[in-house]
Amino acid sequence: MRAVVWHGKQDVRVDSVDDPRIQEPTDAIVRITSTAICGSDLHLYAKFPRPVMRAGDILGHEPMGIVEEVGRDVTQIEPGDRVVVPFNIACGSCWMCDRGLQSQCETTQNRRYGKGASLFGYTHLYGAVPGGQAELLRVPHAHYGPVKVAEGPPDERFLYLSDVLPTAWQAVVYADIPPGGTVAVWGLGPIGQMCSRIAFDRGAGRVIGVDQVPERLAMAQRHGIETLDFASVGDVVQIVREMTDGRGADSVIDAVGMEAEGSAFERVLQATKVQADRFHALRRSHDAVRRGGTLSIVGVYAGYMSLFNIGDLFDRQVTIRMGQANVRRWVDDVLPLLEREDDPLGTDDLATHVLPLEEAPRGYKIFQKKEDGAIKVVLRP
Repeated sequence: MRAVVWHGKQDVRVDSVDDPRIQEPTDAIVRITSTAICGSDLHLYAKFPRPVMRAGDILGHEPMGIVEEVGRDVTQIEPGDRVVVPFNIACGSCWMCDRGLQSQCETTQNRRYGKGASLFGYTHLYGAVPGGQAELLRVPHAHYGPVKVAEGPPDERFLYLSDVLPTAWQAVVYADIPPGGTVAVWGLGPIGQMCSRIAFDRGAGRVIGVDQVPERLAMAQRHGIETLDFASVGDVVQIVREMTDGRGADSVIDAVGMEAEGSAFERVLQATKVQADRFHALRRSHDAVRRGGTLSIVGVYAGYMSLFNIGDLFDRQVTIRMGQANVRRWVDDVLPLLEREDDPLGTDDLATHVLPLEEAPRGYKIFQKKEDGAIKVVLRP
């Protein structure tokens, strides 16, 4: 089969590799019809070195397709079914899964490295499980993970159920936005876009989106979000406070995470030979929360953070929630919205590029560099 394979920093290729096969009675083989490049894939593409990634690793954790084969213990799906595959691999019956913490599944947890549940296509720290940017995917624990979806609507209507929508949904739930309250969303990439739309759907009165990429700002505006271009407005935290009676937003969602290489911010710092501040968005996010408010962190971070103003957060009584999305926990909340004809979350307005799998290297490049208006890139094997 053909698959997107990691060969080094900014070096992904579409290679011919062995077809996957059933290895356990709870496995399934899915023929992929659509798969997407995630913002967190850009960390693998541009940042993470060996041995976290190794040449030959198959990338991707946002897949859907048609079931080709199932192991003897898989009864909830069968060959011919159309399914979405959640990015975290969970058993559905351990102590963590029983509590809706599928991203911490104790059956697939990577204890050697002190990490949570295994993930498709996401480093040797998270199980080294071959990913879904491929023609075929072996799905472990398919007796629980894959979500059967209806025939008819285009793939993009359901594809984002693999990661984007549950991740955004959890971020909004964790943000604890009061009814009619104000939430500021830092970063208007795919997750930030969906956080903004879900916040409205769940009763927020006002959503403020912060970014600097014109295409992202324009997309958010199409969905009723007030936007701030942090590259041109000056002190964006002060402006958020001015927009909220001097207090700050009731809730703030950091949908940026570690600054990805290729941003204008990082290029300026590199030009002046100053180390990029990977936590710039997080610092500004927690400054923009009102006293007694909530900060929800959904952007991916790694490692330690210095100069974190814990005293200020304590003084202002800010609640912080964060973590990898528990995809299966939120499926029952999200799926009914995707099945509605009116598409309340605007899933049809997210993908900016739909490319053949063979063009994956170009897809990674334009997404990382924010070229050609790329906001969300979908690949078709």
